Amino acid sequence: MRAIRGATTISKDCAEEIRSSVGELLCEMRDANNLCVGQILCILFSNTSDIVSFYPAKAAREAGFSDCALYSSAEPEILGALPLCIRVMILAEGDGPVRHVYLRGAAGLRKDLRRYAVALDGPSGSGKSTVAKLLSKELGVLYLDTGAMYRACALKALSEHCDFTEQSVEKLCSSLDIKVKYEQGAQHTFLDGEDVSDEIRRNEVSMAASKISAFRCIREKMVEMQRRIAGEQTCILDGRDIGTAVLPNAEFKFYITADAAVRAERRYKELLAKGESVDLEKLREEIEARDKNDSTREFSPLRKADDAVLIDTSGLTIEEVVALIKKKIQEAV
Repeated sequence: MRAIRGATTISKDCAEEIRSSVGELLCEMRDANNLCVGQILCILFSNTSDIVSFYPAKAAREAGFSDCALYSSAEPEILGALPLCIRVMILAEGDGPVRHVYLRGAAGLRKDLRRYAVALDGPSGSGKSTVAKLLSKELGVLYLDTGAMYRACALKALSEHCDFTEQSVEKLCSSLDIKVKYEQGAQHTFLDGEDVSDEIRRNEVSMAASKISAFRCIREKMVEMQRRIAGEQTCILDGRDIGTAVLPNAEFKFYITADAAVRAERRYKELLAKGESVDLEKLREEIEARDKNDSTREFSPLRKADDAVLIDTSGLTIEEVVALIKKKIQEAV
């Protein structure tokens, strides 16, 4: 038998609020634990003493949870307790992992269970990927390198001499085999069974990624995978349309940018350190061209989400940017 706990709050003591909140909570608990109606044996409710207008058990019955035993009780008045709170315990048949659910104001009761997504968007070379990696370590959460997934698509296109027309890209999309694995705390990207984590960082792959990511079929395939991963655990995603298209309901959104000349200088130093011969002016032109491609493409263009926090990193160190974002997240979690 499994005992599944949950809680939610209401904004005011009225039947409509109780019906809505209880129905939402029970459905979330059922779906999170893959329960069918026949597995639920009993649902126990308790509510704070400031809720008197309607029984949560009656709300459960009206929400369709009527084939099991339902009990409601009022909690004694406790100084400092969370007001207008409804707690639930579902007793269900079956074994396996249990996922407890805490919604609305009750989420603060179990911060250890709270899942959230952090969306970091911005143009190429703004430092968002470096920030995302460091931030994930600081917060102890997963970093999903979405750019690597698009780069793998681009590498596939280059290896097959794709002409980057819609027809050829659609054909490529049908045969894409991209997997993401986490080994020793780092993301590894596999293309057709081969680890291409280093190969996809080549400059020509970066430029090709900007082209191929403009096609709807590629973006839809990648977005489907990214949403699935983000729905399973707290994670940080960086890209160009995370907060606007991939995860529009992400709890935290940041738009990280920097002057094109600053970004070119950063990329120049990075490539020199790898032993590559590059021209700084050409890098700047390529970055500006990529900005134009990304911001003017028809499908999911690069832009700042209306509710994203703008951070210009031109005059900031990576450490300062990470500290700023970390502070904003911790103040809210």
